[in-house]
Amino acid sequence: MSEMKPEISTGRRFNPIWVVPLVAVVIGLYMVVHTKLTEGPEITINFSTAEGLEAGKTRLRYRDVDIGVVESVGLSKSMEDVIVTAKLDRSATDMLRADTRFWVVRARVGAGAISGLGTLLSGAYIQLDPGKGKPGQRIFTGLEVPPLTPADAPGVRLVLYSEDAGSVSSGDAIVYHGFKVGRIESVTFDSKTRQVRYDAFIDAPYNDLVTSSTRFWNVSGIAINATAAGINVVTGSLDTILLGGVAFDNLPGLPTGDKAQSGAIYKLNASYAELEEDPFQYRAYFIMRFTQSLRGLEPGAPVEYRGIQIGRVQRILMKELALGQNVVSGSAIPVLVYLEPGRLGVGDSPELVEFMKKTVARGLKNGLRASLQTGNLLTGKLYVSLDFYPDAEPAAPEEYEGYVVIPSIPSGLGRLEQQVATLLDNINALPLGTTVTEINKALAGLDDTLVAMTATMGSLQGVLDQDSTRAMTAELNATLAEVRKAMAGLSPDSAVGDSLTSSLYELNRTLRNIEELTRTLSDQPNALLFPVDAPADPTPEAKAQ
Repeated sequence: MSEMKPEISTGRRFNPIWVVPLVAVVIGLYMVVHTKLTEGPEITINFSTAEGLEAGKTRLRYRDVDIGVVESVGLSKSMEDVIVTAKLDRSATDMLRADTRFWVVRARVGAGAISGLGTLLSGAYIQLDPGKGKPGQRIFTGLEVPPLTPADAPGVRLVLYSEDAGSVSSGDAIVYHGFKVGRIESVTFDSKTRQVRYDAFIDAPYNDLVTSSTRFWNVSGIAINATAAGINVVTGSLDTILLGGVAFDNLPGLPTGDKAQSGAIYKLNASYAELEEDPFQYRAYFIMRFTQSLRGLEPGAPVEYRGIQIGRVQRILMKELALGQNVVSGSAIPVLVYLEPGRLGVGDSPELVEFMKKTVARGLKNGLRASLQTGNLLTGKLYVSLDFYPDAEPAAPEEYEGYVVIPSIPSGLGRLEQQVATLLDNINALPLGTTVTEINKALAGLDDTLVAMTATMGSLQGVLDQDSTRAMTAELNATLAEVRKAMAGLSPDSAVGDSLTSSLYELNRTLRNIEELTRTLSDQPNALLFPVDAPADPTPEAKAQ
């Protein structure tokens, strides 16, 4: 039997079994690369609650199209928020911007509308509203209340504010002449300014109706005003009566103004009646200091210029005065007032506020002063009057608490009191002690003079009482009688008077003859030697035929 020897081959052959793992590796690499190239971004959204959210089931949607899924739901480190991690499709990458909004769509029942009923069967989902800001954002804060208007909706977004929320809430209608043109999107309260903020949206093309002269007021419910003329009932539409609402219009008498831009801020007035009392938005604030009594001056009191109202009193700054560092006894009390350029009919804008400030600064150099006047004698209410006083003392520019100070002058009873006080001060300043001493000296000298005069009168009386003085008086009386008798003989009716009259007549005739002789000698000097020929009588001429 022969032995069989194995044949040994030294060549290497490829084993087909290795094809399977190689193919698996290639497919795996392809899937990894494909996944990396086609997968969408991963984002993080913070919510206050995870109600209705489930990892792997809750979808992210845009316009009812699924664009992602929630991968995980967990708590933040502070245990106050819920962190949701979601994976989006690659097609949604460009939607992730700085102002992109997310919120959970679930069944909601509110005063304005009912939404999300479909989620009762399908479950809650996260809605995406793409923004227009800077791209690349990956961390977001979700909204607790769904926005009522899409971010890209045509129109204008405004901010309204008021001191009291009243009956206006999110979702309430904004109407123009009774027609719905927008809505209140959200209502928040600012604890710093202590004001209620309303985010409002006006749909296009009605946003063109909103200008710088536009005013907003609350038209919720029914307003009833009872007067002597009757009862006036003001209502809006049925929606605003039941649910609340806001109306707007432009102020009559003011220029139309510029078209409102997104982010513009307006005051929400409680009613149209309140709007009529204080219709202007922009104000220039000033400080006035008064040394007289402010009894009767209240916030809201008018500020007038020669009888025309141009502003109101904001408040009396007693707290600032009490906490001031330079407070002394008798310090003037500061009063904060505001002037409104809109009351002058020139418009209502920030530019006109600056113009009014410059106008007041020029007026202070020309004697512009403030004074308190009595507006009602029965109630004692006061108001502030502005006017020019050319004789007022010049005042240096001054500021108080950041506001320009308008100097004041006393008026009315206050001015009378100041004048009386000034008079008393002048009297007190007189050198009364020295004057009284001089008067006493003069009175003492007068006493000596009176004593001397009394002695003189006594001496004179003694002289008059003497017999010789009495005899002299009798002789004097006799002499006066003779004089009277002599004067009676010279009267016109006496003989002496007749003789004197005849003599005067003859004298006058002689003087006339001398005057005629003098005239003849002046005309004919030879009249003393030669006779004077009298001229012949003139013969009248015959009348021409």
